[in-house]
Amino acid sequence: MNYSAKALNSLTSSQILFLESLPKTELHAHLNGSIPVSCLEQLAKNYKPQGDIGSADVTTSIQNLTNGVQLNEIDDFFKLFPVIYTLTSDVHSLGIATRAVLNEFLKPRPSVSGIKGAPAVPQCSYLELRSTPRATSQMTRLEYVQVVLDEVEKFPADTAAFILSVDRRMSRAEADEVVDIAIQMKNEGRRIVGVDLCGSPLANDVTVFGPPLTRAREAGLGLTLHIAETAQNSSEDTMSLLELVPAEAKGRLGHATFLDPAAQLIVLNRNLPIEICLSSNFLSKTVSSIDVHHINDYLILGHPLAISTDDILPFKTSLLAEYALLMAPMPLGLGLAEDEVRKIAAGGWESRF
Repeated sequence: MNYSAKALNSLTSSQILFLESLPKTELHAHLNGSIPVSCLEQLAKNYKPQGDIGSADVTTSIQNLTNGVQLNEIDDFFKLFPVIYTLTSDVHSLGIATRAVLNEFLKPRPSVSGIKGAPAVPQCSYLELRSTPRATSQMTRLEYVQVVLDEVEKFPADTAAFILSVDRRMSRAEADEVVDIAIQMKNEGRRIVGVDLCGSPLANDVTVFGPPLTRAREAGLGLTLHIAETAQNSSEDTMSLLELVPAEAKGRLGHATFLDPAAQLIVLNRNLPIEICLSSNFLSKTVSSIDVHHINDYLILGHPLAISTDDILPFKTSLLAEYALLMAPMPLGLGLAEDEVRKIAAGGWESRF
């Protein structure tokens, strides 16, 4: 049983009911890392082998994800996705996967509180789903974005929105293309609310992405930046990213695990919300336990936080279980009171794009 499941199991029925009924946002969820296993199995049935990935590879990868992955370091995480990408490489399969992810977060599910008559509730009340548009032999990046938006826009505007991600492994030209699409879609009235910088934390010189990300911000899009995810991320890397979200900008930071004191001071002064993904940090081995997690520093200071799942597929968690980590008694969680958890959830609402 993983960290968040143990935390959830430790709560009383009334505590679980409180968390279920609490209006929650999910602001850091990657599409391809959030596809339900049942959906992947459905897509695998119609899979025609492509390139180096055969049917046996697909079956093995799905089984590994079902059993729960073991990561030795954060880079191991990125090795999980080639098979998933292969299964969502055309507009039809991508639409199926996107629909499944949206339903996973936004469709009401039976209460797990054990209280008779407890209402069915969704994982969250508002979702900003994110994904890196991929060009494949069967679809362009623009088509990728349009397919996802078609599914997102089936939900009310106050319930779901889409963030386009730039991957740090991209070239400048590829990053420009993603931002161009984001701006185009926004100008056409589509539900694009922001641009994300993600991917392998040590890839590329981050200054490569400064001009396109600045264009996105100046076009009125929010910026959310994966930042200081590893101890190996340099202070120069961190400061270059912080320059992209000045005090007046709509911005958030993803993870922000290893900010040095100078960077922390900037984040605090600008009141930049931090997207906290507890299970992701534990299982990626960037944080050893909840008592030393950087969330503790920001809770003391009352800094805005957005509790999020990151990738529910490999980390086998849910937004409810991530909130359980806040309430569960030590050492399973932080042992916070209901009022404290309610305040954290409110910070997520205030941090929306």
